[in-house]
Amino acid sequence: MAQKLTQVVEARRRGRALAAPALLLAPGVGLIAIFMFVPILLTIWLSFHAWSTQTPFSAVRFIGFDNFADLFGPTSVGRDFRNAFANTAAYAVLSIVLILPLSIALGVLIHQSRAIGRGALRAILFSTYMVPSMAVALVWSKLYSPTEGPYNQMLSWLGLPGSDWLSSPDTALVSLVLLNVWQQAGYFTVLAVAGLTQIPFSLYEAATLDGAARWQTFSHVTLPLLRRTLLFSSVIALINAVQVFEPVALITQGGPVGSTNVLTYHIRRVGIERTQGGLGSAMAVMLLLTLVATVAVLFAAARERSSR
Repeated sequence: MAQKLTQVVEARRRGRALAAPALLLAPGVGLIAIFMFVPILLTIWLSFHAWSTQTPFSAVRFIGFDNFADLFGPTSVGRDFRNAFANTAAYAVLSIVLILPLSIALGVLIHQSRAIGRGALRAILFSTYMVPSMAVALVWSKLYSPTEGPYNQMLSWLGLPGSDWLSSPDTALVSLVLLNVWQQAGYFTVLAVAGLTQIPFSLYEAATLDGAARWQTFSHVTLPLLRRTLLFSSVIALINAVQVFEPVALITQGGPVGSTNVLTYHIRRVGIERTQGGLGSAMAVMLLLTLVATVAVLFAAARERSSR
């Protein structure tokens, strides 16, 4: 009898111990559910319906997978979606390929530097990430100006012809990628520095005693121990890249000839301007599924590599 009573008292004590954290977490979990999970579930539900955003929400009509079939069909809807998807993939890949090596190189230089102003330099680099994207887009649109922009002026000083940075289908998307690299590289440099500070200095001393060159030390000590930082940076850079909107909306409006028409801008155009809410929701679902699958592949690859 005494043992059962002790068990009951212990169970109640555990219940009270769990109740306090649950009450503290409830407001945050509730806000996340309202402003994140509910819109996601609503978007998924709308993707199986036909709905004009100019009509009441009660006017939705279930059409099954018709919206998804249109995205992969031979019509202009499918062609525009596939073009926007390809532009988004190219933008994301180019951004990651440029940002990560640059941030690691800058991080190594800052970490190994003995200068007094290392903290100020990190703050300066990080400050570009804090500037609103709208302001960055407006400033860079002036920098890319074919007549007044400094980039073409510098090319003329070198005796090279100027470029229609934002007016040519061959250079417009790359120009937006460079804008993104300038804005994001400082943030990922700070992450790289944080990862480098976690590497024990004794490992570098051991590599030096073994006669390893700088490149061998970097490839066999620094990079392997930066794996988690690189994984986190890759995921965040990917998410930031697929969410690009302000530079496209303010500078190129998806042009020229659809070369910068990324998915976020295309979804907004279809869902709001063309009032095709169901079709725009289907595009958003495809973007979400692709992003989740890509992140899952990155985690799986990192897990497999770490298990070797």
